[in-house]
Amino acid sequence: MKKHRTSLKDLAAKLGVSIATVSRALRNSHEVSDEMRKRVQDLAKEMNYRPNPFAQSLRKEAPHIIGVVVPNLVTHYYSAVLDGIEDYARSYKYTVISSNSHEDHNLEETAIDNFINMHVEGIIACLAQDTTDYSHFKEIHDMGIPLVFFARTCLPELFSQVVADGDVAAQKATQHLIDTGSRRIAFIGGPNHLDMVKRRKHGYLQALRENHIPIDRELVKCGVISHEFANQSVDELLNMDNPPDAILAFNDIITFAAFERIKGHGLNIPKDVALIGFTDGDTAKFVTPKLTVVSDQAREQGKEACKLLMRAINGDKKRYQQVVPMVLKIRESSDKSKVNG
Repeated sequence: MKKHRTSLKDLAAKLGVSIATVSRALRNSHEVSDEMRKRVQDLAKEMNYRPNPFAQSLRKEAPHIIGVVVPNLVTHYYSAVLDGIEDYARSYKYTVISSNSHEDHNLEETAIDNFINMHVEGIIACLAQDTTDYSHFKEIHDMGIPLVFFARTCLPELFSQVVADGDVAAQKATQHLIDTGSRRIAFIGGPNHLDMVKRRKHGYLQALRENHIPIDRELVKCGVISHEFANQSVDELLNMDNPPDAILAFNDIITFAAFERIKGHGLNIPKDVALIGFTDGDTAKFVTPKLTVVSDQAREQGKEACKLLMRAINGDKKRYQQVVPMVLKIRESSDKSKVNG
């Protein structure tokens, strides 16, 4: 079996103290008592704790490094956000190290722990979809490490955040579907506890209310962000006695799964089922029909997140909430009136 490498978090848990206290004790900080320094250092020796040699060598060269945690690096949205972060960081001569949580809370915690051990100057993060315990981020705050959230966020009282106007964008997208002939509009989203999901679902529901369209809870499918969940949700919707005539999809994974399943049922887009997805990828322009999308402006979100992080690194203690507007790009997949007219 692979031996677990002792981390600052392991030492802190064993002693019942914070990671910040352990870190200070190992640095012989005057902020920690002699007794606590000895306890920490003795335990570190006993548990064979070793500071990250990579980080040590980096510090000798005095680079400026920030860490970025994303849930799914292979999707266009997160790679575009990272591109925006890297572009802005480069202008300040910072190096970016990214870590993929694969939508897993435990991997997210490990990534944060690794960044602490590497002594990064700041962190940019987007929550994994199953993260509901935010204690590892509270520890970051206690240690005084600057952190900025983007897209999926938490703890606004502690950290600056960059978000999209998902509620406004979803309302506009749903209104467009209504204006072009759709009436039974379904929404397929992610986990309900994510603020990103809440905002988009709220906008969708608000448009229905304003147009006096009854809300049918069977048309709202929120769960795991995955191809499997999206496929199952679309199949359930299209097999209803009174199926939807339009779908608003939460992100690119759900959007393209919905696109595939609608066609798999032998239905026409948009004549039988109109479709709008939240995605920023060029792929939407190269399918038939061309997809109407709500563009995330992902690269801009990345630049704004890095800009806020640089402020924090340079001593700005203020907490910001930066909103990056989304853009509705109308193409062929959403307008029934052109097909039926």
